[in-house]
Amino acid sequence: MKKLYFLLTIALCMACSSTSEINAPEIPTSGSYNISFLALGDSYTIGESVAAEDRWPVQLAETLRDRGYKVAPPKIIAKTGWTTQDLLDGIEDELNVQRDFDLVSILIGVNNQYQHRSIEEYERELREVFRKAINHCKTMEKGVFAVSIPDYAATPFGEANAEVITEEINEFNAVFREVARDFQVPFYNITPISRRAEENPELVAPDGLHPSALMYRYWVEEIVDDVAQILKD
Repeated sequence: MKKLYFLLTIALCMACSSTSEINAPEIPTSGSYNISFLALGDSYTIGESVAAEDRWPVQLAETLRDRGYKVAPPKIIAKTGWTTQDLLDGIEDELNVQRDFDLVSILIGVNNQYQHRSIEEYERELREVFRKAINHCKTMEKGVFAVSIPDYAATPFGEANAEVITEEINEFNAVFREVARDFQVPFYNITPISRRAEENPELVAPDGLHPSALMYRYWVEEIVDDVAQILKD
């Protein structure tokens, strides 16, 4: 089992370096859009192994536009393999001057868990991520929301060590939820949806690890009503 887990570790490291981009398009300034959206995260936000239009922030923006909200294409600061510290560095690089957004999302932590970073370090750095997210939101914490860490134990990649992965993801999500509560930011729990992948292979991308476009669509369906309410408020 130790040998198998070691091989999985090597494979995940390779997967995490396969796509390394920061998708940071300029927010349109024309009259077509009046709601700007900043999405902060890692491979789950940049959409490793799915097309750009299938990333969940992109699907969310499109769904909100279908409901009449003039949401611009999201500015995404995310990269496969990023930990909380990597995200902090990315925010610093991409938003080195004050930029105000109407909506800001946070989804980060799986690589802290995978790299065996401590819970204490995760919490400390996550609080700084929240502070930066709130600082870059026009309405402060009222326009920020958090999305829970998916459980990759339900994927073919994680099944060999599923029990340990699930336990640790639960621990990191508990901290994530607590920090969100401390900052008065909504926390949307999509982790149960991620676990459906164990029974439905269509919810997993071709790499056997990341969510498929369909999985991301289910996330959006789960959270869109609440996000729309944020925009109404």
